[in-house]
Amino acid sequence: MADLRKRSGKGTDLDTETENEAANQDSDINADIDSEDDKSIGKKIDLSSTIPTGTDKAPEILDATLAGLSPRWRNWFIRGIFTWVMIGGFALLVYIGPLALMLVTLAIQVKCFSEIINIGYAVYKIHGLPWFRSLSWYFLIASNYFFYGESLVDYFGVVDNRTEFLRALVKYHRFISFCLYIGGFVWFVLSLVKRYYMKQFSLFAWTHVALLIVVTQSYLIIRNIFQGMIWFIVPVSMIICNDVMAYMFGFFFGRTPLIKLSPKKTWEGFIGGGLSTVVYGLLISYLLCQFPYFVCPIEFNEELGKMTLDCEPSPLYRPQEFSLPTSFTPFVRMITGKDTVTIIPFLLHSLSMSIFSSVIGPFGGFFASGFKRAFKIKDFGDIIPGHGGIMDRFDCQYLMATFVNVYISSFILTDSPQKLLTRIYTLKPELQLELYTTLRDSLTARGILQLHAP
Repeated sequence: MADLRKRSGKGTDLDTETENEAANQDSDINADIDSEDDKSIGKKIDLSSTIPTGTDKAPEILDATLAGLSPRWRNWFIRGIFTWVMIGGFALLVYIGPLALMLVTLAIQVKCFSEIINIGYAVYKIHGLPWFRSLSWYFLIASNYFFYGESLVDYFGVVDNRTEFLRALVKYHRFISFCLYIGGFVWFVLSLVKRYYMKQFSLFAWTHVALLIVVTQSYLIIRNIFQGMIWFIVPVSMIICNDVMAYMFGFFFGRTPLIKLSPKKTWEGFIGGGLSTVVYGLLISYLLCQFPYFVCPIEFNEELGKMTLDCEPSPLYRPQEFSLPTSFTPFVRMITGKDTVTIIPFLLHSLSMSIFSSVIGPFGGFFASGFKRAFKIKDFGDIIPGHGGIMDRFDCQYLMATFVNVYISSFILTDSPQKLLTRIYTLKPELQLELYTTLRDSLTARGILQLHAP
């Protein structure tokens, strides 16, 4: 027994020593911790109390009217009602004109940026850190100045050169943009606080990713609008059609799960939405090609002092005859009675956009679903009853905007005299005169221009 007590006492001493050593190690580790994030590793973060999310929010009158329905059908009616409200608002903006569309695009950009950044604030719990909220919005303003300044230079160069002040802004635009960014960068470094480095650098990266996703895409949307309203209306409405019809087919016929990121998405909805989008894209494209208002590029008329949508529609939007490979000739002759087919070229481009919006476009939504699942939130917000936040409705639109802009640059866009003149007007007068003299001599030497003696 004595031996047991002795051994037991020794064991107790060893346990005490071990606990003391562990405590000392913990204190040493805490002393070496350079970020409060290291202490919170493994803790569950609940964002539901800090970010208003969900699609159940609805006006009280509508709530009372639909109180007797099951949650599934209640959500169906709420979602349907506000879908038509948004479609009506979209049609009204198209009727008002391109300026309204651009302003709304900017407003949506700001709201989407706000929703993404608010999640970052909640995740890293940095509401009290100095200047970080201000820095995020500062970088948003700086990036918008850079991107939209580039558009103003391209499309309003004639106006910019009327005054010396605007001419200087055009000439040094990129340098000014760089200085704005460097100012924000220095501001961020000066705002760093010890023991919060990890949080601050994480949200710094978060802010830049948000800028890449939101600002760049909205800039591309506006550039698409300048190529003609049709390049905005068709792809945007295709995404809307695909989203609505995929939901409808999935709601009534959906049985087979499509992807784990979005358990409610089904193959039936995916295929039904895709086929509906292709048919819709061809129909809406044919309709819009009949009106110059939709197909004319937006240009600034110096004489009128405003943007105009008046032009002679290019062959891209008018019926053209095409010859098909000889293997198809007998079938074409049986249907049309001739060896060629007449079609509006834009319909072929519309077909490409509809396939992209049907097959690849939904992956923007899947990406957003994965993003929300990573932070255990249902939606980006609750501003739109039945739909969630603004970002929940425009996650696919941004992906589509990039595709359309790349498509236009690769297959549609060509240099025009108006665009070349816009750049020439930014040159100094002596350089403009030198360019004129060189071009005149070249045209004369090639016999294109004949000069008559006075």
